[in-house]
Amino acid sequence: MAEHTRSSIVIAATPAEVMAVIADFEAYPAWTGEVKEVEVLGTTEQGRADQVRLLLDAGAIRDEHVLAYTWDDEREVSWTLVKSQMLRSLDGSYTLAPVAGGTEVTYQLAVDVKIPMLGMIKRKAEKVIIDRALAGLKKRVENP
Repeated sequence: MAEHTRSSIVIAATPAEVMAVIADFEAYPAWTGEVKEVEVLGTTEQGRADQVRLLLDAGAIRDEHVLAYTWDDEREVSWTLVKSQMLRSLDGSYTLAPVAGGTEVTYQLAVDVKIPMLGMIKRKAEKVIIDRALAGLKKRVENP
């Protein structure tokens, strides 16, 4: 990823438990806030989603996009944009590492929108998305 925003959090669970929540796309509307609808369009031989359609509604921003996912066991999942109305690109990943007390989850994100936007504003938006996602993931994993 070129310019990206990154943040980490420790979740009191194993990497497998964290990855199970990340991989459960159908449950995203229950805990992510902005994701209103999910449709898994394809799966890998291991049964994990490799292409997902998401309908997002974050107030002023409403978009439907399709993401392609790549899985590295319980260590990492990354995604890239297949199609969107508002985005030119969207590359992200969750990287999981066992640490004392649980799993450190690092979320990395790079977004390019079709409308002109200052880099500073784009990075701030990425940071808000990442922080909300990590907080929601932690809550979902630790308090199912």
